[in-house]
Amino acid sequence: MTTTAPVHPVDEVPPVRQLAAFGLQHVLAMYAGAVAVPLIVGGAMKLSPADLAYLITADLLVCGIATLIQCVGFWRFGVRLPIMQGCTFAAVSPMVLIGTTGGGLPAIYGSVIVAGLAIVLLAPVFGRLLRFFPPLVTGTVILIIGVSLLPVAGNWAAGGVGSPDFGEPKNLALAGFVLAVVLGVQRFAPAFLSRIAVLIGIAVGLAVAVPFDFTDFGGVGDADWLGISTPFHFGAPTFEASAIISMLVVALVTMTETTGDLIAVGEMTGRKVEPRSLSDGLRADGLSTVLGGVFNTFPYTAYAQNVGLVGMTRVRSRWVVATAGAILVLLGLLPKLGAVVAAIPAPVLGGAGLVMFGTVAASGVRTLAQVDFRDNHNLTVVAVSVAVGVLPVGVPTVYAKFPDWFQTVMNSGISAGCVTAIVLNLLFNHLPSKGGSVAPEPEGLAGGGREEGVEKSREEVV
Repeated sequence: MTTTAPVHPVDEVPPVRQLAAFGLQHVLAMYAGAVAVPLIVGGAMKLSPADLAYLITADLLVCGIATLIQCVGFWRFGVRLPIMQGCTFAAVSPMVLIGTTGGGLPAIYGSVIVAGLAIVLLAPVFGRLLRFFPPLVTGTVILIIGVSLLPVAGNWAAGGVGSPDFGEPKNLALAGFVLAVVLGVQRFAPAFLSRIAVLIGIAVGLAVAVPFDFTDFGGVGDADWLGISTPFHFGAPTFEASAIISMLVVALVTMTETTGDLIAVGEMTGRKVEPRSLSDGLRADGLSTVLGGVFNTFPYTAYAQNVGLVGMTRVRSRWVVATAGAILVLLGLLPKLGAVVAAIPAPVLGGAGLVMFGTVAASGVRTLAQVDFRDNHNLTVVAVSVAVGVLPVGVPTVYAKFPDWFQTVMNSGISAGCVTAIVLNLLFNHLPSKGGSVAPEPEGLAGGGREEGVEKSREEVV
């Protein structure tokens, strides 16, 4: 008899009804963040409502295509893990500056295309840096990702930044109700329903929000049924040196963030990210960013909020997230459907976001639990890295007096914490000690992934 090799959970294809439910859950988890970037950039440039709507539909379309490239993959593009792609917030400030100082959207798109090509070329270099991400660094980065996202959920729960009723008790009550529904479904519902606890929580929260006037479906009637994003809708791209330089800095930041997200998902799903797969994932980021510049949208990166959803639901299939990408493509082609999803109140998303983003932070703590903190400096590495990563989250204007390139790097808590963790790990665990000999590397913390301690620790984490 011939035996069939077992299929890894990442490659399993659930039934169609589960694919649709799980995929929609991922879309709802990232939708608000996905449309925020075009809204912020377009609003700062004072674009017309029609142009803003065009930016949003173009963004959703390319989000879906980028997600499909990352999850399904072809040749050397795509990490083939459950990774959702969306516009990076690291590019917002530089793009607003480029767009409002005379360059306009064509200058933005020219710099985005160049940045995407740079990411494709630099992907193999970043792949070789994977050996500098032992569990000490990866656990710290995952923890910082989760902590950095929690204020986003808090703002949603309070009503959304800029909302006239921000912080009203009714908003927090609705968010708390959604959180309670999610937890209740996870604890008491059957296995399948517990895996779509976030979707159920959002659906129940929306049902409660409608009679209490939390929602406004006015935009649904105004939206078109069909919308197709055409290349260079706002004119041929222009290539200005200053815009390109600032966007190349953004590219380095997004590559760092994506590296942390890919490693986190690899640990959660039991398929460890290798140098080659990391390069493939970053190369997909670059291709998606080039497509963004061509189809009137912005740079793309892995979305950390969906990393939390993978950890919370324990649904590891990449085909689930690929289905979410297909849904995003439909939303980009059918603006009326996108308007329906956009009508979900921010407090409903906030209640679900609290548990999702907290799950990311808890996953980082779980990884760090495998690290030896006795008779070494590892506690210092974690402490300083988390402090540097959380600083711009707690005090957003802390670097306001610094140059733009510095703000681009350090205002992202994820990239700031990641760089700090790598540097401190090298300083304390790899450089020669004062006596001239190499400092001993505690078990599970060896650098480069070559020593037995590293392999043992990573296997235990998985």
